[in-house]
Amino acid sequence: MHNTLNRLQSVFGFFTTVAGVLACFIAATDLYTARSPSGVIKPTNTQVVKGRPHYYSTKKEEYAIIKFSLDADLSSLFTWNTKQVFVYVTAEWPEPGTNATNEAVIWDSIITSPSADHLSNIGPHSMKKLKESAKGRSIVPERGILFLKSQKPKYQITHPSGKIANAEDVTLKVHYSVQPWVGLMSWDTESDYGFWSAFSGGVSDKFSLPAVKTKDEKPKKSRDTH
Repeated sequence: MHNTLNRLQSVFGFFTTVAGVLACFIAATDLYTARSPSGVIKPTNTQVVKGRPHYYSTKKEEYAIIKFSLDADLSSLFTWNTKQVFVYVTAEWPEPGTNATNEAVIWDSIITSPSADHLSNIGPHSMKKLKESAKGRSIVPERGILFLKSQKPKYQITHPSGKIANAEDVTLKVHYSVQPWVGLMSWDTESDYGFWSAFSGGVSDKFSLPAVKTKDEKPKKSRDTH
């Protein structure tokens, strides 16, 4: 005869086995859900300044500030198993004289699903609007529609050498990471993977960073010609 403890252990073991198998099936559903993210990004204003880019910086150095516009459709990333989507924009440029590539994040954002809105680190007014937009719905794909115009970067770009002015062949790229309720996190890919399509677009044309902006420089006024 099994005592009460043995029976509880057997029930718990059976429960965890069933829960694990069920979780695998739930995670597998994502693999058969089509993903087709797309977007267009372009820089709208760039400048390079010399100073202390962070409050903890010990010395002055050159840092770049890049504003950008983004029109992206990430709605296909939101399914019933999506907890939240992490979106970020990077600036990439080659290191002169080497095969290395510099990469720095300039902006990021977390887009939650209705069931994970409580995880959003926003104010009460924004939270109220967020909950009202998702009232009665478990999926809100339109949250994946991004339209940013002349967006200010969250982070400045620096370089270990302290110099970044006149950097050439700079590109902006859009990336994402999907965190599901059950299963493994997934990231954007450069090629198609089953039902998941690679990010269509999401890369800007190449551009160069300007020279260091000095305090004596004044913006040039445009003259209308008739």
